[in-house]
Amino acid sequence: MSLDPLVKNSLQTTESSAVASPDPRLPSAVDAGGRFSVQGILCRIRSLKGLLRLKPFDTSTQEGRSRERYRRAALTTITSVMARCVTVFTSLLTVRLTIRYLGTERYGLWMSVTSVVAFLTFADLGIGNGLLNAIAEARGRDDVEAVHKYVSSAFFVLLGVATLLLGIFACVYPFIPWTRLFNVSSPLAAHEAGPAVIVFLVCFLTNIPLDVVQRVQTGHQEGYLANFWMIIGNLTGLGCLIMVMHRNGGLPWLILAILGGQILGVFGNWVQEFGFARPELLPEWAYWDTAAARKILHTGLMFFLLQICGAFTLPLDLIIITQVLGPEAVTQYSVPIRLFLLVGSVANMFIIPLWPAYGEAFARGDSKWVKLTFFHSVGYSVLVFGPAVLGLAAFGKLIVRVWVGPQVHPTWGLLFGMALYEIIIIVASALGIFLNGINKMKFQVAVGLLQALAAAVLKIVMAKAFGLSGMIWASVIMAYLGTGVVILYVRSLLKHLDVSIAR
Repeated sequence: MSLDPLVKNSLQTTESSAVASPDPRLPSAVDAGGRFSVQGILCRIRSLKGLLRLKPFDTSTQEGRSRERYRRAALTTITSVMARCVTVFTSLLTVRLTIRYLGTERYGLWMSVTSVVAFLTFADLGIGNGLLNAIAEARGRDDVEAVHKYVSSAFFVLLGVATLLLGIFACVYPFIPWTRLFNVSSPLAAHEAGPAVIVFLVCFLTNIPLDVVQRVQTGHQEGYLANFWMIIGNLTGLGCLIMVMHRNGGLPWLILAILGGQILGVFGNWVQEFGFARPELLPEWAYWDTAAARKILHTGLMFFLLQICGAFTLPLDLIIITQVLGPEAVTQYSVPIRLFLLVGSVANMFIIPLWPAYGEAFARGDSKWVKLTFFHSVGYSVLVFGPAVLGLAAFGKLIVRVWVGPQVHPTWGLLFGMALYEIIIIVASALGIFLNGINKMKFQVAVGLLQALAAAVLKIVMAKAFGLSGMIWASVIMAYLGTGVVILYVRSLLKHLDVSIAR
């Protein structure tokens, strides 16, 4: 079963004016019948070269605003790839350096500390994403004062959250047996366990309110600046790590070096953004606004629930497999699916930069641009990454054998199930980014929660009946149904986009 009919029907719901590109120098890849033409795609790819420049376009016209959105999205995508490469490089080098320096037990302690604190990933309660949406909407109205209120309100809410969590940690810290919790035996590791947790948690919580600067840049479609400072922070952290190792520092100092270097990058970003680029948006208590804070919290809660649904998908799959099929089956499932998830993460680098652009364009009333960009995001995602996913399925057995050896041997049913699942998820991601941008969250949350509950039951039943292949095909069925429902909802929205759907 394919999503193509659903996507095609969705494309055909637009009026003919949406088929033409809002910028004549960027020819549309969609013909009058709502289909993607090869000639249009090739012409559009060649025309995109003109977007890769540092000088912004004139935004006083609709055409200029269109090209400026695409330019910023392109720069953000490129720098995202660069930042990911630097992150992978520094992570690999850090592992190589520290595992020899610390030894297996102390390095394992470091990884355990990271895993425990990782449960706080959602500690901002989705407020950061709520702020992003609010900024994009206010930009569409050219309301700088509203942006200042949103930024200031979000900063102080996040500062309060971080302070509360730090206070709770300070109260419970003396009563937690850190040595027993992390199961370390050597005197040095036992001595470092508690301080390592302190350093890691303090750095983590410090970054929660500071992350406002990245949301400000992303909301203004300047994620490329945030990516640049992320690269600086990672490289600074690596340099500090080497310096601490040279001076024979312990594990807490190593953690401080890496995370502290990253925080220095964030501080540099603050100075650049609020000191030079947008000093008028520096968080101030005088600009605290209860209504703005309430709006951000409400939207943030929706994002928080969506993040919970998404974050537990793979871990829940592995838990079900462990209980139904045994721990050995987890390896047979988790290794190949990571290949497909990697393609999905690359696809998201191209889609996510459109999020704030949708919000700004929607608030400004550029419905034509919103529609066309949405169609292209879905079409290009499938056309570009679909073949890559199918290629992984076709050569998956060979790739896995070369990668990890003969102990992992996925079946064809498992591989092609994973491929189809990832294609559906790529389409769902494009739909989700569109709905995020125009701030349609409640429907996503309702579908996400129902889908997660139904999927858990179906996965257990099909895993018992068909093994690992049944597990992934249960995911395919639920993803297809959930994405199909979202497509129908988006189709309804697009029909009425010219009439304000913000109500």
